[in-house]
Amino acid sequence: MTSMFSVLVALSALSFLLVTASSMEDVASRRKEWEPYGQQYLEDVLSDTRAECPSITTLYSNGTSRDGRKLMVIIISDNPGVHEVGEPEFKYVGNMHGNEVVGREMLLRLVRYLCQEYNAGNPDIKWLVDNTRIHIMPSMNPDGYEAALQEMIRAGENSWTIGRANANGVDLNRNFPDLDRILFEHTVQNNHITSSIRGRLEPETQVIMEWLDSFPFCLSANLHGGDFVANYPLDSSVDDRAHYQACADDATFRQLAKAYSMVHPIMSDPDRKSCDKGGNDIFTDGITNGADWYPLKGGMQDYNYLHTNCFEITLELGCIKFPSHPELFEDYWQDNKQSLLDYMQQVHAGIKGVVLDENNVGIPNARIRVYNITSKLQNDYIDHDITSALDGDYWRLLTPGTYRVEASACYFRTKSKECVVVPVQPQEAASDCSFQLEEDNSQFVLGCEPTKGKLDELEALFKALQSNMANPVY
Repeated sequence: MTSMFSVLVALSALSFLLVTASSMEDVASRRKEWEPYGQQYLEDVLSDTRAECPSITTLYSNGTSRDGRKLMVIIISDNPGVHEVGEPEFKYVGNMHGNEVVGREMLLRLVRYLCQEYNAGNPDIKWLVDNTRIHIMPSMNPDGYEAALQEMIRAGENSWTIGRANANGVDLNRNFPDLDRILFEHTVQNNHITSSIRGRLEPETQVIMEWLDSFPFCLSANLHGGDFVANYPLDSSVDDRAHYQACADDATFRQLAKAYSMVHPIMSDPDRKSCDKGGNDIFTDGITNGADWYPLKGGMQDYNYLHTNCFEITLELGCIKFPSHPELFEDYWQDNKQSLLDYMQQVHAGIKGVVLDENNVGIPNARIRVYNITSKLQNDYIDHDITSALDGDYWRLLTPGTYRVEASACYFRTKSKECVVVPVQPQEAASDCSFQLEEDNSQFVLGCEPTKGKLDELEALFKALQSNMANPVY
């Protein structure tokens, strides 16, 4: 009996050693497979692209994460280091949730693709790059990504939550000031809402907020994972329950979301399998209103819309947040490449123009108000004004139709005109709708006095960002 027991113990120990050895081999194999995809890989892809396409790229760090990793941004344009008057500014942000890694890789592939196709003379890519200033931040949460990457190496899978938050355990997509609540609970204008809340914000959140105040972005997308859908504002609901909470630009956001989803072979498939085991996440045309899906507070896309001129949607690129093998990224790229390109073209939807004074000098912070003449309501006011940038230029995303557009500025007479918006086409810019305003100093205009201070603040932020770009990170 003792002899048999000894044999069993020996066999058990041998089995344990074999399993342990096999497990160690698996970890070593996964480390070899995944370790090249760390933070250094991201920085190398961006710097290699900068070296391959120096005339159309500028690379800089926008700030650092909680653990000190760089939040890298590459600008792709024919004059990447400067804002050209009349040229819209676009951005993609990936990897806000660190374990949702497909968007990170898609943006790195997009960067290389734009560079290579531009050099190859692809006419659509050349037009897009020459007429758009494209900002790409592949990873907003490099600390979370590192945690998720190490779990994948160690365990062979991601547990759905490891790496989602930043290094301080905070979900960055719940960390922005809750401007929806200010909108719902107070009688305020439905644009350029501000909040004095700063103490609870994470460093990554603060980097994005300063970034938004430093460039005149007009269109953006935030790349996530966990489903197949293009999600648009509002993300929050007035009663915190799940139901449709439309914003003033609901029709435009639906157009933007469909520009991505309807080209994506899985998002647009009405017969696709549900990511949710309960089967409750099948979305018509692959799009959803955020609050109708599930409401959240402190999200980034609503902050973009309610605080700045920038329209942002959230793209969910797959049921699986962290694919089991890096070679699977190629399938994701084939599914998303055209959608990424078509969505960028939407930055040229609607109208654009320059608001000038009588000396042909741009008027910053001029207010652009739009009425939809082709609406059933006739002269239907779209309750979301946008403002001109430092050079007086502006961009207003709209669906096709005829609009009465009104331009106003402190100490100038208001002017209005009709402008026509046509469907977005490749290699075509938005309809021009410029204004020249006459001075009017006959009376004090309420609310105009603080403008100078605000512009000084914006100009200081802009110069700080320009300084970062003047000292690019290679």
